[in-house]
Amino acid sequence: MNSRSVFHLISYLVLFLSGAIALSGLAGWGWGDDGAVVVRMLLSAVLVFLPALLTLLLTRGASELSRKDGFAIVTLGWLVLAHAGALPYLMTGAIPNPVDALFETMSGFTTTGSTILTDIEILPRGVIFWRSMTQWMGGMGVLLLCVAILPFLGVGGMQLYRAEMPGPSKDRLTPRIANTAKLLWGVYVLLTLLETGALMLAGMNFFDAINHSLCTMATGGFSPHNASIAHFDSPAISMIISFFMLLAGINFALHYRALRGDVKSYWRSAEVRLFLGIIAVSTLLISVDLILNMGIGTGESLLAAIFQVISIITTTGFATEDYDLWPLFSKTLLFLLLFSGGCAGSTAGGIKIMRTLVVLKECGRQIRLFLQPQAVLKIRLGQQTVQANIVSSISAFYVCFFMLFIILTLMMTLFTDDLQTAASSVIACMGNVGPGFGAVGPTSNFADIAGVGKILLSFAMLLGRLELFTVLVLFSPGFWKK
Repeated sequence: MNSRSVFHLISYLVLFLSGAIALSGLAGWGWGDDGAVVVRMLLSAVLVFLPALLTLLLTRGASELSRKDGFAIVTLGWLVLAHAGALPYLMTGAIPNPVDALFETMSGFTTTGSTILTDIEILPRGVIFWRSMTQWMGGMGVLLLCVAILPFLGVGGMQLYRAEMPGPSKDRLTPRIANTAKLLWGVYVLLTLLETGALMLAGMNFFDAINHSLCTMATGGFSPHNASIAHFDSPAISMIISFFMLLAGINFALHYRALRGDVKSYWRSAEVRLFLGIIAVSTLLISVDLILNMGIGTGESLLAAIFQVISIITTTGFATEDYDLWPLFSKTLLFLLLFSGGCAGSTAGGIKIMRTLVVLKECGRQIRLFLQPQAVLKIRLGQQTVQANIVSSISAFYVCFFMLFIILTLMMTLFTDDLQTAASSVIACMGNVGPGFGAVGPTSNFADIAGVGKILLSFAMLLGRLELFTVLVLFSPGFWKK
């Protein structure tokens, strides 16, 4: 690993972070925050900026990045950002406990949405905006942003893109990876602005609209209100957010192609068809369950079901209902959706629909080979054949994901009172969803979990956001050998 190159780039990330903290402080001032809070936010930015600038100067002359450097920058960069990003919470007194502040910041940058805050609405507006900004930056990836805006990354950018971009599919829209990053960020910004405008037309004020838009497009789920989207009690707002959560859960490369006029690219994607099919079937089943077992009206049950299904499968984590009170069938189905995740190339977490599709096709192939051992069968996605090494990699990911889920759940039973809370807290963090069930359900939070448990869950968030192997490779002895 080229340590000089690694820390040189991480210093750029932290410099960018200091600017975002300062912007949040100034935004809070514009929204009427107390002057002392604004000063502390700006002081946080300075305390983050100075060490980053010193590191940048000391590591000048860095060389191009290798694949190994890319993995190191992504994992170490996320850890550094999480620690530096916790400073505004500590400096303003919004979250005085360092472990809690780290948990909240890691939840933000990994777009998980799990929180330890019991009363969000009393926080200064600059702090709330910073909380939303951590999710928005983490959604498309701070590192992907650097690939887009830092010219010297023209050679090594692909190593970062492969290591950081969520999902098994790395669509390149242009030959140059920096141009691809710019295009994806352009779509991301455009959709964020469109949602902000739509929410304001539906009755939200600008502060609520921009914060919810930042967290929707990141599939993060932080809200400025304790009751999340239920605070507004508005079907129009619920449907607008549902629509943009759906867009955020679909490959952003497809959005770019659609904006260029190729709208049919959505339906040509087998992954999108399966994604929409899962949403439709799950919504129908939960709606029927709510009608039959809770006596809820058809319209109300459909609205509640479609919002929560999209929120969970896209790993956003917003809530309009306390689904922990729903019938067992609906809760079980939502629990299974915690594992699913959105499409590859989206901002969603989870396993990803693409991987599930490949695994299902591989299962079908193995059944046919059992009947016809001499047959030559290939897995195809659309017009493309999936190579054997990719199938093997996806299968290994599936095995590792569930093994880690079991191990972490077992460990979390030491810090929770029941298996439901332990299991759902782990998958909610590994899948970057946010709320789970039981003591960490949609109307609860993670405040009562012991400090060690929060650190364990923070690690689970990082594992999930960086697709397991990017983090696990650092624990391999071979990684550190020359």
